[in-house]
Amino acid sequence: MNALGAIDSGPPHAATVVARTQESPSIFTLKLRLDEAAAQAAYRFAPGQFNMLYLYGVGEAPISIMSDPEERDGIGHTIRAVGRVTRGLAALRPGDRIGLRGPFGRGWPLQEMGGRDVVLVTGGLGCAPVVSVIHYVLRRRERFGKLVIIQGVKHAEDLIWRKQYDQWSKLPNTQVLVAANEGAALWPWHVGNVTDMFGLARFNRERAVAMMCGPEGMMHAAADHLLAYGLPESHLFLSMERNMQCAVGRCGHCQLGGAFVCRDGPVFNWGEVKSLLAHRGF
Repeated sequence: MNALGAIDSGPPHAATVVARTQESPSIFTLKLRLDEAAAQAAYRFAPGQFNMLYLYGVGEAPISIMSDPEERDGIGHTIRAVGRVTRGLAALRPGDRIGLRGPFGRGWPLQEMGGRDVVLVTGGLGCAPVVSVIHYVLRRRERFGKLVIIQGVKHAEDLIWRKQYDQWSKLPNTQVLVAANEGAALWPWHVGNVTDMFGLARFNRERAVAMMCGPEGMMHAAADHLLAYGLPESHLFLSMERNMQCAVGRCGHCQLGGAFVCRDGPVFNWGEVKSLLAHRGF
């Protein structure tokens, strides 16, 4: 059973687009509201989980939830238009209706992180699955230590939520570090790799926990840096991406070793996947 009280593999629930934001030429955010009052009241998710968004007559795609669990005015999804379904989702406007199944998967273990410094390392649109963590921590600030946000992109133009990063950097006990492999005119942050900024990050390694999302090579390099800095494997978590189609571990498309990303992830502890990431093609 999922948070909507329906079988996960059952039909999608109807939802309406209540807001749309164009974040970049290829990235957009949809805020959705479930049409049925009972479904709205029952729906619950944890940061790091995902929904399957169904476009009638086209198909469905797995999309991370980027809003805070306590936001009741809508469910946020930031999407890159790269395939048939996501290009169709890009054409939606407020008032349009789609289907929603979920939430699915295992989210970030935030309930176990009370009192710890939280270090977020992301690359590209990999920032979307951890934006819900940023919202979660900031809304419950007294429960956590320092918040360190480290974000890397290929090109300066790829960075979305620029205003939010600037706002977050001004908050107490919060550090924001941003890097682009290729800068641009008036680019205010670092030019280079995301791992270049680890030396600037300030957190207590004895009580820190790190969460990563993005290209696997980047996450592997980030994990190596954090382990060398003194964080134990048990304090490193990452969100994996695979071709998820059924969302309940039946079709096998997202198999990762002996696990299924849709069912057993997408969030894994580093110790669970480190050996798999050492082999190309897994």
